[in-house]
Amino acid sequence: MRKKVLAGALLAMSTGLVACGQGGSQTADTEAATTVAPSEEAAPDADTVTGEAEGYGGPITAEVTLDGDKIVDLKLTGEQETPTIGGAALETLQAAIIEKGGLEGVDAVAGATWTSNGVFDAVRSAMGMESPAEEDGGQKEVAATGLSHGIGFASSGRLGPGKDDQEIGVYSLNEVIAYVLFDDDGKILDLEVDQLEVATPNYDGEHMPHLTGFPGQSYNADADHDEKVDTVLEQTDDTFLAEVEGWSTKRERGDTYKLNSGTWTDEMDLFEETFRGMTVEEVNQWYAAYCSDLNGRPLHGTSDKDEDVKKYEALSDDEKAALDAISGATMSLNDGHGNILAAIQKAYDQRRPVETDTVAKIGLGITNTGRLGPGKDDKETGVYSFNTQAVGACYDGDGRIIAMITDVMEVATPNYDGEHMPHLTGFPGQSYNADENHDEKVDTVLEQTEDTFLAEVESWATKRERGDTYKLNSGTWSQEMDLFEGFFAGKTTEEITAWFEVSCSDLNGRPLHGASDKDEDVKKLESLTDEQKQELDSISGATMSLRDPHGDILGALEKAWTAAKDTSITIGQ
Repeated sequence: MRKKVLAGALLAMSTGLVACGQGGSQTADTEAATTVAPSEEAAPDADTVTGEAEGYGGPITAEVTLDGDKIVDLKLTGEQETPTIGGAALETLQAAIIEKGGLEGVDAVAGATWTSNGVFDAVRSAMGMESPAEEDGGQKEVAATGLSHGIGFASSGRLGPGKDDQEIGVYSLNEVIAYVLFDDDGKILDLEVDQLEVATPNYDGEHMPHLTGFPGQSYNADADHDEKVDTVLEQTDDTFLAEVEGWSTKRERGDTYKLNSGTWTDEMDLFEETFRGMTVEEVNQWYAAYCSDLNGRPLHGTSDKDEDVKKYEALSDDEKAALDAISGATMSLNDGHGNILAAIQKAYDQRRPVETDTVAKIGLGITNTGRLGPGKDDKETGVYSFNTQAVGACYDGDGRIIAMITDVMEVATPNYDGEHMPHLTGFPGQSYNADENHDEKVDTVLEQTEDTFLAEVESWATKRERGDTYKLNSGTWSQEMDLFEGFFAGKTTEEITAWFEVSCSDLNGRPLHGASDKDEDVKKLESLTDEQKQELDSISGATMSLRDPHGDILGALEKAWTAAKDTSITIGQ
């Protein structure tokens, strides 16, 4: 069951879990079967029943011997649990459950919460018991004075983990995106955080999104995820587009993204509950006081590093109890995997007022698109980019958009001649043509190193952050996007999708303002009613596409509604 820690007070709350380990996620070992033998002290007239539930690496089976309602013997089997973590937990839990005669009073094993919960559910299944119902993920009713919302991107590169078996480095780039609602005092009313992590294809994780590089580049690949390089991938136009289109965020990866205490989503939800009611300054203070200075993870008392031990021991009993209440949140808030704190801070810095009396739902949607072009440089090498679109929205009880905010991260090869375009040369060891003085001529070939890779990713700026430097025909990108956002307010997502199908070009996804001379666009515009044409005239300054290789903004809006979660915020005077 998820626990909520009240902001500022950091109240201690009871929990049935032992503090989880701070290490990385377990690695399922499918070759090592873990079976814990039963004891030989079962009563002769006892009954034996069997149940199964999902563990960390796969199913866990519990063969339970009962004398009435008391468990007198137990055999646990988890063929795909890691022997040193999940396997050890099976042994510990078997002994504890037999000793207690049941599940009551048996805690999860530190560092193996996922396996522990699988054991508990398998035993319940065998005994015909229901699993404890989880709390509703939506927020309890909150009254606030004033409302604003913001969306923030935080970009970071990661070196590692390690190298492949051919001594080629493993690298990743990370985009943390936070959509946050604030009151007039800057306190967080609700938030949704998601992250896109994209690694080189020699990373051995099965469900990790990857990028080989831009077309013309290549990289080692571990296709069967056995920690050995199988091939070298040569990126083409087609494979580049397919890779980017296939990227999934950590929330979208769901149960495939497991940490010691649950999924990434489970842990992030705990942090979100903790941060509600805090200001961003208080969130940063909480982080400074209660997280490791070495790796940014909460101090649950399980680290053996001297710095962590001393910092944890300096906390009061109440502070330790408050940390125990979120012992399921073990991941870092700021490390090479991603800077979650920075994304929340940026959402606050870029917040905008919202006029409404109530908010029933909030959602965050993210899409990714690759782009071929525009064209080639003067050396006949292609220009390419990838785009990450994010839409944060709040909704009323009928699913109508109260307000939305959109931003896009566009990253191009360094031979793109635009002065303020974020760029990526590739991963360390790769290279690409560069037009450094933006005169449409290649000046040099950039050789990516680990230092330049980290610097490039850290310097990326979104289209809103680029401000007046990102100009379109009718104004800046932000000004055009603001027109769309205002136009969509009061509509449902389904109504917006239907409007797009009728009133935007089938060729390029742009509104039909009568400026196109393409036959398809001319005929489609002429088929509109006078009312539909007047509606288009009202946003005549919004000329960019809502769905093209520059970005699938409509898709992000649709995903925001699909993923929307319940909240209950009432705005007073």
